Amino acid sequence: MSKASCAHAHQDDTPSRTFEKVCQILDCHGRRSARLIPILQEIQREYRYLPEPVLTYVATSLGIPPARVYGVATFYSFFTLKPKGKHVVHLCDGTACHVSHSLHILDALRKRLGLPEGKETTEDMLFTVETVACLGACGLSPVMVVDGKVHGSLTPETAVEVIEKILAEEEAQ
Repeated sequence: MSKASCAHAHQDDTPSRTFEKVCQILDCHGRRSARLIPILQEIQREYRYLPEPVLTYVATSLGIPPARVYGVATFYSFFTLKPKGKHVVHLCDGTACHVSHSLHILDALRKRLGLPEGKETTEDMLFTVETVACLGACGLSPVMVVDGKVHGSLTPETAVEVIEKILAEEEAQ
């Protein structure tokens, strides 16, 4: 789709209107398929995940097979095809953290956020809670990383306090 098409998409309510930001990202990268990874990174920053219709649109816009775009999006662990919350919590459940009762922390986080078993993201899209195999901070076990900030030597109570602080900041905005 050309820049003119992107501009036209803004003027109506067709599904392509939702691709206006994607068009800008594609244009910034010269619509070059060699820039696929940085294009997908920017799209994920915008949407907090890679929506399936956007991936198909990117493939069409770059003139490459959709399978290539999906292959890249599913190969690299930093890409996600599932919507994530504004705040992402990575709770370590590696050996050191597991024996330090990280699952009790997970239970407390889920209870506070109203996340049933098997669900990672809150209905309001504010939080995503994921367990990871190891965060490489075994000396701080149990440990979690929230929005890139490490919180160690946790208890269920201190983990919930981290969440409460974020909720208070969100309400203040």
